[in-house]
Amino acid sequence: MQREISVPYIIEQDEDGVWCAEAALTPKSFANGSGATPEAALEDLKDAIALLAETVGVPEQLVVTVEVD
Repeated sequence: MQREISVPYIIEQDEDGVWCAEAALTPKSFANGSGATPEAALEDLKDAIALLAETVGVPEQLVVTVEVD
């Protein structure tokens, strides 16, 4: 079965120039990715999230629309 999920993430460049991305699938389940470019770090993070979802499952989601200024 295939399911699409939205996972907020943070991406930063470390002092060595490596891009690091991280996301929480659940409050206790985190995934990390890294790469030479932001795009490579996000691809690595996607792979890590997919593996994590296989292990811990996919959490229920609530979609909320908010207005921001």
